[in-house]
Amino acid sequence: MKANRKAYIRSLGRFLPERRLTNKELERMVETTDEWIVSRTGIKERRILDPGLGNSYMALRAARECLERAEVSPTEIDAIIIATVTPDMFFPSTACLVQRDLGASKAWGFDLSAGCSGFVFALTTAAQFVESGRYSKVLVIGSDVMSSIIDYTDRNTCVLFGDAAGAALVEPCPEPDYGIIDFIQRCDGSGEPYLHMKAGGSRKPATIETVKNREHFVYQEGRQVFKVAVTEMASVTEAVLQRNGLTGDDITFLIPHQANLRIIKACADRVNIPMERVVINIDRFANTTAATIPLCLYDILVEDKKVKKGDYLVLSAFGAGYTWGSILIKWWE
Repeated sequence: MKANRKAYIRSLGRFLPERRLTNKELERMVETTDEWIVSRTGIKERRILDPGLGNSYMALRAARECLERAEVSPTEIDAIIIATVTPDMFFPSTACLVQRDLGASKAWGFDLSAGCSGFVFALTTAAQFVESGRYSKVLVIGSDVMSSIIDYTDRNTCVLFGDAAGAALVEPCPEPDYGIIDFIQRCDGSGEPYLHMKAGGSRKPATIETVKNREHFVYQEGRQVFKVAVTEMASVTEAVLQRNGLTGDDITFLIPHQANLRIIKACADRVNIPMERVVINIDRFANTTAATIPLCLYDILVEDKKVKKGDYLVLSAFGAGYTWGSILIKWWE
């Protein structure tokens, strides 16, 4: 083990399905309007994966781009962690399928289920693997095919979600004092009644009745989730800053989970970060669950190249469970 070894994100990749589902199209599917969706969520369109392709299809393509950008061979990867609530199947894990198809012959891996906090939890898990000195290249992928578990007759949920994948390669940082500096993560199972999928697990296996009752889709009590998400996302973001002697003024970008524009604004206000320093793409991609934060990172680091060495980034997420967490990164590149 190397003393004070820090992990950092060396490379990023993403996959976006070609099909776009706009608010105008949803107007023809359920009782809703473009104005209603935009005003309450900030969403204008979302990506939808073609039927039959599965989560591993997206995750694999995001992983390939990530490794190609770093000029790293799949055979160099030590471990693969896939954050998802929509695996191809219960078993084997999606990580196993990606490991096989990627050709990562020396890697082991697993799926991590933490809802919309999945990427944050997976990234910190990978960071600790690297910091321990045991692994040097860990591939973290947030990938969800939310369209596979969305009821498109339920206007309260079908407008919110989309499909996508984002990947990050985590390695030891070349310089001390840079990379993933700190994180705080939490969970609270009392949130189960308000955001869950009613059937399909061991407690309530699939039956004709559960299918007829449409119990294999996302169930959410939006007002309750909104209230807790605003409080906890802001609290954990504030806490990780205070613990490191920082304020909102020190942060170059806040990168929040893209669940709802109103939640994002409330969180930013709480930690005194102006909206021009908050990364937002919910209008283009909607809530892609575990993929939202890596998609945001891709936007500012790969497409727009807005981040420079020494910039502080804060990642913050809230999801089913409840789960929530925040990561402080001092960028190295």
